[in-house]
Amino acid sequence: MSRRLRMGPFNRVEGDLEVTLDVTDGCVTSAEVRSSLYRGFEHILLTRHPLDALVIVPRICGICSVSQSAAAAAALADAAGLEMPANGRLASNLILACENLADHLTHFYLFFMPDFARAAYCDRSWHAAAARRFQATVGEAQREVLPARADLLRLIGYLAGKWPHSLALQPGGTTRAVTATEKVRLLAILSAFRAFLSRTVFGDALENVSGLGSADELAAWAQGRPADFPLFLEIADDLGLARVGRASDGFLSYGAYRHGGEEAAHAQPLFAHGLWRGARQPFEEALISEDVTHAWLFGDRPLHPRQGETRPLSGDFADCPDAYTWCKAPRYDGVVVETGALARQMVAGQPLIRALVAADGGSVLARVVARLLELALVVPAMERWVRALAPGEAFCHPWQLPDQVSGVGLVEAARGSLGHWLRIERGRIAGYQIIAPTTWNFSPRDAAGVPGALEQALVGLPVGEGERVPLAVQHVVRSFDPCMVCTVH
Repeated sequence: MSRRLRMGPFNRVEGDLEVTLDVTDGCVTSAEVRSSLYRGFEHILLTRHPLDALVIVPRICGICSVSQSAAAAAALADAAGLEMPANGRLASNLILACENLADHLTHFYLFFMPDFARAAYCDRSWHAAAARRFQATVGEAQREVLPARADLLRLIGYLAGKWPHSLALQPGGTTRAVTATEKVRLLAILSAFRAFLSRTVFGDALENVSGLGSADELAAWAQGRPADFPLFLEIADDLGLARVGRASDGFLSYGAYRHGGEEAAHAQPLFAHGLWRGARQPFEEALISEDVTHAWLFGDRPLHPRQGETRPLSGDFADCPDAYTWCKAPRYDGVVVETGALARQMVAGQPLIRALVAADGGSVLARVVARLLELALVVPAMERWVRALAPGEAFCHPWQLPDQVSGVGLVEAARGSLGHWLRIERGRIAGYQIIAPTTWNFSPRDAAGVPGALEQALVGLPVGEGERVPLAVQHVVRSFDPCMVCTVH
């Protein structure tokens, strides 16, 4: 009655992902998540000029290149002891938020929802609507979403020149000044995107969506509403997506979108930083460590990334029977934490997300709701940031790096907490370590044998006899929105 099921590579995932499940009596009893691609970006950066990081790290990932740029710029700014001018902070927030919202939209419509258009669900009352809206390559929604996403990304064109792989984000701010006329254009882009969200995604004003405070309010609001988010809620209720995908319910956020202006350098960001483990706790960067016990990497103990390295094992991997992935195991104060939109909103205290997690933990439903909720929460903030831009004032401060210094850059990508740790010696990069959001979420076991968040979330899922890639497993995996190219750089 026991068997081992190997799945991969997964489609609609950035990079290579493989999952191995131990199944007993039709139920997953343990899981191993494998990141099977190693590229070596952290080695490429060694001995280079520190500014080269701004060119190289965006190439880690095309879909979240701005996040990597922002983290590198933040690490260099920290090393230089530099604070952005108000315009630079506002423009940086806008550029990062634009990419993050485009990622949320891409995940929902192109990566996650097509699974519900599969023939396996043809007996469900909602299947015809789901197939019409979300079927891969031919669904109605794709013809609407892709132009809306492209129009939103024009905002990055105005502020950063291009997307992806822009060089506009610098330690001192942003390189592209904005004129009064361009402010009007930016607001027009956001107005059109707001209209798309209100009409197609939510079927209601953004402020009404972001004001929902409980599961009962959410259910009542969605009843009979002709839009894509309410359709997802109907599907989630029918399939019980609130009852699957729970990990340890520990959540981490570095804080997202700091306020502009030097006078606000120490103010709380739009979404607060911190840790959630039954209650909100303060965040301490020094408590982060990485364990390589089950990775194909050298190392004999957990290390803070400032002291860590990424050094592949050589020779026959059979000599390392405990290793099964290239991914390290990040831990916060020695424990597993989850990161992403759900974690951001848990730490920030968003009432609806707190209520969903209190009822059923960090589930598939809660993760998807948190992403879509951020669309409703962030667009109004972006409108405020555009209005606050001051044409004619500085967007970037000059700066200079010491020859011997270290720095850390912590930002919130769409998928969660992204950190870059930089060490400079004799004017060159002597150490560079990156922990990406998917590394947190898809980490292997640590030295104590404790599985990472996804490995925990897969345990207990039903697997039918003969199923090769169970749909329940796919829903849980995709609910984390994996970017595997970011796990091993």
